[in-house]
Amino acid sequence: MAGPSTYEPKGNIARWMDQRLPIVRMGSDFLSFPTPRNLNYWWTFGGILMLCLLIQIISGVILGMHYVAHVDHAFDSVQRIRRDVPYGWLLQSTHAVGASMFFLAVYMHIFRALYYGSYKAPREVLWILGCVIYLVMMATAFLGYTLPWGQMSFWGATVITGFFGAVPVVGESLQQWLLGGYAVDNATLNRFYSLHYLLPFVIAGLSVLHIWALHVTGSSNPIGVSQKVKTDSLPFHPYFTVKDMFAVTVFLIIFAFFLFYLPDALGHADNYIKADPLVTPAHIVPEWYFLPFYAILRAVPDKLAGILLMLGAIAVLFVLPWLDTSKVRSMRFRPIARWFFFIFVVFCFILGYCGAGTPDDPTIFFGISFYRLSQIATLYYFAYFLVILPILGLVEDPEERPASITQAILNYGDKPEPEKVFAPAE
Repeated sequence: MAGPSTYEPKGNIARWMDQRLPIVRMGSDFLSFPTPRNLNYWWTFGGILMLCLLIQIISGVILGMHYVAHVDHAFDSVQRIRRDVPYGWLLQSTHAVGASMFFLAVYMHIFRALYYGSYKAPREVLWILGCVIYLVMMATAFLGYTLPWGQMSFWGATVITGFFGAVPVVGESLQQWLLGGYAVDNATLNRFYSLHYLLPFVIAGLSVLHIWALHVTGSSNPIGVSQKVKTDSLPFHPYFTVKDMFAVTVFLIIFAFFLFYLPDALGHADNYIKADPLVTPAHIVPEWYFLPFYAILRAVPDKLAGILLMLGAIAVLFVLPWLDTSKVRSMRFRPIARWFFFIFVVFCFILGYCGAGTPDDPTIFFGISFYRLSQIATLYYFAYFLVILPILGLVEDPEERPASITQAILNYGDKPEPEKVFAPAE
């Protein structure tokens, strides 16, 4: 969609380099990439996520220089980093808070894509790559959560690896292979540390593929109408680089607030107690960004069924482009679907709320127990993807859409539109 490159190297060195490794040409193409002119601030989370990944990799590499992956020394090495290593308190807190900020930006990015239909043709591969990145992020975050070797780290690893034992036939062997033995011990910690160090670079590679796929199909936009005329788009730089920089600045202010004033607010107090296999915490909970899936896991009494539901909650995202049967991308023009989407967002928050409670908690929410509420929210979660979206796409009568992005912004009305240069399928 971007067309042939217009970059012309100047000078002998630039031409020599361009023929062998055209980095400058690729950078020029990226900055001049035609981008829909109506993008709002919901489209700035891509840049924010790249910044978060960079922060996590840099801080993680430095922390890895001081961390000791041994059950007898891991907890103490983290405390030493916080107390004795120069600026170690800042590095460790940056990495811990950065994980939460990373997931916060990812969830905003996903909800934006769901609302504006960014997963629809021809962006199915782009969406699937994003889902793969999210899945690897979840694995990386879980592995990283075990490394401080506090009470929540140890017992979280025990619970999660125990899920694999519920798999029929191969479950026990799979669990032992993952643990490196018959219980969570030193071999487990070493494996988790190795994988946690490796996976961020896998995410970086997948992110390159994600951006590549984006540049093949072009970015979606708030009204869901493909670029059709020259005036529909603007160069990515300087128009959207400036917009991204402002959004990144606001995000960094929020990041800095948690980093300097509430560095431990997003963690669990029990993880500041050294792991003890003989003392089980009163309530084992994952980090906040896993709570909705944890609630889905506990929504049914059967262990294997809960695991399948939890995995299904992620797997359904991969097939979403084919579940949504509507030809209209953006929910701006789908009033009924818009209300169902807002209800879906509310139930996602309810799942997170239920995930933080205990199944036998006597606390009542609107006259309903936590357990029953999590079942209702889980039912709606799956119904939204498997029933509501497919049916709405067939029966809903969407509102009239503008013929082009330019018309929507400049209100051309009956005036003839500029020369058409794009004609992608809707």
